[in-house]
Amino acid sequence: METGSDEQSSGVSWGAVVGGAFVAASISLIMLALGAGFGLAAVSPWSSVGASSSALGNAAICWLVAIQLVSCALGGYLAGRLRTKWVAIHTDEVFFRDTANGFLVWAVGLVITVTFLVSAASTMAGGSGEMAATKGAVVGNAYFVDVLFRSDAPAQVDGSVQAEAGRILTLTLLQKEPRPADVAYLARLVGAKTGLSMTDAEARVSQVVSDARLAEDSARQGTSRLLLWIFLALMIGAFSASYAATIGGKQRDHVKVI
Repeated sequence: METGSDEQSSGVSWGAVVGGAFVAASISLIMLALGAGFGLAAVSPWSSVGASSSALGNAAICWLVAIQLVSCALGGYLAGRLRTKWVAIHTDEVFFRDTANGFLVWAVGLVITVTFLVSAASTMAGGSGEMAATKGAVVGNAYFVDVLFRSDAPAQVDGSVQAEAGRILTLTLLQKEPRPADVAYLARLVGAKTGLSMTDAEARVSQVVSDARLAEDSARQGTSRLLLWIFLALMIGAFSASYAATIGGKQRDHVKVI
């Protein structure tokens, strides 16, 4: 009778899974706050003081992996210890259920983090990623527009002219090959505002477009690298949660009733 009850019971201990998931999400937020604090302490407004940007980037990636490893392992272990004991289930089936429960802890914890804690996590990390990306794109584009109209005798350039040049430059960067008409028009604008010859103005436009593409490619590669490391960190979190759940489950089953 007890065997039938065990075999027909659910293989998922949802109470233990949800509890472990909340623990994993909470530990993630705590460790994120700690890492952000250390990161801000290492930043300096002077280039010769503090950690370099590459060192901070590598440290952030390592900390992201550590967050997933520690938080998911703790959540998975708690789920394994808190689940009900399956008395008449084969050892292999118990191992599979513990692994599945640990994986569910990781999945539910990830959903909780993304759904409820993403705004708090973004604030701790230094602001919304979308706002930062937008601000970076605007500042970068404005810089290259300033380079276009740079001259030995600085003169005030009409804001409408700069805005028009910025729109043309943005559209040019979105295309595989710049349109000759746009390049020629930009060259005329640059020549009229800086006093450069048409040949020099065209050379400057070509150089600025090339430099802007290099900056864009560098930013794209950095984003791609970050996403790959996020994927790796999440996979490590899934594995650690699943494995820790099996350890917690084994310790749970070896507890003797007194």
